[in-house]
Amino acid sequence: MTSYTTARKTRLQTSNARDTSPIVFVVDDDVSARESLTSLIEASGWRAEAFTSAREFLARPRPSVPSCLVLDVALSDLSGLDLQQRVAVDRADMPVIFVTGYGDVSVTVRAMKAGALEFLTKPFRDDVLLNAIRHALERSRRALELAANLKAVHEGYESLTPREREVMVLVVSGLLNKQVGGELGISEITVKAHRGQVMRKMKADSLPALVNMVAALGLLGPRFPFLSLASSKDILHLNGGIPHRVLGRSALLARDDVGGVPGAAIHASRQVLHQQAG
Repeated sequence: MTSYTTARKTRLQTSNARDTSPIVFVVDDDVSARESLTSLIEASGWRAEAFTSAREFLARPRPSVPSCLVLDVALSDLSGLDLQQRVAVDRADMPVIFVTGYGDVSVTVRAMKAGALEFLTKPFRDDVLLNAIRHALERSRRALELAANLKAVHEGYESLTPREREVMVLVVSGLLNKQVGGELGISEITVKAHRGQVMRKMKADSLPALVNMVAALGLLGPRFPFLSLASSKDILHLNGGIPHRVLGRSALLARDDVGGVPGAAIHASRQVLHQQAG
């Protein structure tokens, strides 16, 4: 009985580890190339899933773990470049690495301009590909992590009342409680109460943290009249970037990164939220 329980626990732990481990997807219609890439990836400790065609890959549900795509340019159905475009729209947290035996300058330029992380022409050293995969998985991990954080921020914002949204935007613009009260025609005590609710609901432990949250939502700018009216769905469709500075005493607190994550990862995570909302 003890041996059975131990074995079952071991299987569950292995299953859970596989469920959360990164995945390297390989799409190549050449069986020898596909098997070679899969073997190399698995020998390096990653989970690999191989597909013979673009459509077969696209039929696979999007993973919720860090992932990347190792892709050949020439496929039997969609071209590698076409698949790259689909991935950029549907799976923004999945970096693409091209691996091909038919290198062409124009194709390389198109792939890199479309956001490919790397374009490798055979022959290449194994460590070059493995380093690219390592970089791609780390980028994916950061995008997913930031997307989860942004989702929590969206949920916090959605829980605010219209008045709390008005107070929040005036607070992050640098006004004192008394000034906020004057702007809204309410007492300073009422402002403090609303401000406390904003900090609690947004789970912000400081004003700089709140400023960065609002910046991450893409809501900061020279004017804020839309903020009190926006719903979380509206936020998902805003295209404004994160400014380098915020007017008022909160100046320089909001940056073009959040929590040390570059703007590129923020852009990818916003696309992930778009995809999840759709």
